[in-house]
Amino acid sequence: MRWQPKDSIRKSNTAPLKEVFQELLEAYRIKDRFNERRVVAEWAELMGKTVATRTSKVSVKNKILYVQLSSGAIKKELMMNKSKVMSLISEKFGDQVITDIVFL
Repeated sequence: MRWQPKDSIRKSNTAPLKEVFQELLEAYRIKDRFNERRVVAEWAELMGKTVATRTSKVSVKNKILYVQLSSGAIKKELMMNKSKVMSLISEKFGDQVITDIVFL
């Protein structure tokens, strides 16, 4: 067996990958940005097929979700149910991920 310095010996404690990933996000202070990207990536799953097919662009800036829609009727319906959409997002991703939604 080859000699190795004591500092390079692998530690025996183990942790689930999910916990380690969360610690990594917090250590690099990118947890908020990661959650914002998750909201954008999962917009279609969150809102359903009908809204997803009529959504042309989804982006986040300063914790505000901007959604560009191609259907005026869907836009009006989402504007009237904005609080429900906010509650769906906060339920799945946390309260402080998105603070407001703007439908374009």
